[in-house]
Amino acid sequence: MTTANLARGQRAPQKEHGPRRHRKHRRWSSPATVLSIVVLAIAALWAIAPSVFAPEDPYTGLDVALLAPSGEHIFGTDAVGRDLFSRVVYGARQSLLGALIAVAVGLVLGTLIGLIAGTQRGWVDTVLMRLVDVLLAIPGILLSLSIIIVTGFGSLQAAFAVGMTSVATFARLARSQVIQIAGADYVEAAYGSGATQAQVLLRHVLPNSLTPVLALAALQFGTAILQLSILGFLGYGAPPPVPEWGLLIAEGRDYMATAWWLILLPGLAIVATVMSANHLSQVIQQEGDVK
Repeated sequence: MTTANLARGQRAPQKEHGPRRHRKHRRWSSPATVLSIVVLAIAALWAIAPSVFAPEDPYTGLDVALLAPSGEHIFGTDAVGRDLFSRVVYGARQSLLGALIAVAVGLVLGTLIGLIAGTQRGWVDTVLMRLVDVLLAIPGILLSLSIIIVTGFGSLQAAFAVGMTSVATFARLARSQVIQIAGADYVEAAYGSGATQAQVLLRHVLPNSLTPVLALAALQFGTAILQLSILGFLGYGAPPPVPEWGLLIAEGRDYMATAWWLILLPGLAIVATVMSANHLSQVIQQEGDVK
């Protein structure tokens, strides 16, 4: 690295060697990773354009109720004759959009808190981290229910509540990354060249702190889907007859012995999406560890 590059806070360009490049290609081309990407892509397409994939209106009952899965209705029908596959497809929009909102809330607020705590230090860091410790001490589902009781019931309120449960986790991770990177040579060189604190944070500290945070965001996306499904199952999410994955399972619990597909098939959609998001988060984290 030249002195000029060091003064601008730039890292020396590094070429990926053969073994490292091979490991990177192997991670992204592995069957588990490809399958995870396909599952998330299908779920995203369901959420973006559900009418393209859903064969029936998810709100309109058909002639036959509690029809087992068949060639005509691959997921069967529910207790009022609605096509279950169509309701699962339309439910992807509620579940995935809610999870995105939840992750955005946790990512933005948590990263901001961690950035402030990691750069200011002193009493500011102490106060913010004690508040984070308080949030971490409260069980996530209890905190979500408490927020929903205050803000009211609904899918948006549930998404905000789930997002607040992850703020503390994002804050601690962002703070640790900021403290680690703030002591790097290229950051000190940027300060020595006359850059302000805001310029250093935006150009050097924040971009180089994002890989672990983004890996956590991918992991939290799956966790948010699971938490929103739990809240929907308990009746704190989207109101009936809106299709939502957790609510679909709640609607089928009274028919568990006679209509197993009402619980199993929406549950499989949740499990597949959550596991795919968790696997991709591990791949992203491994990319950051290699770098």
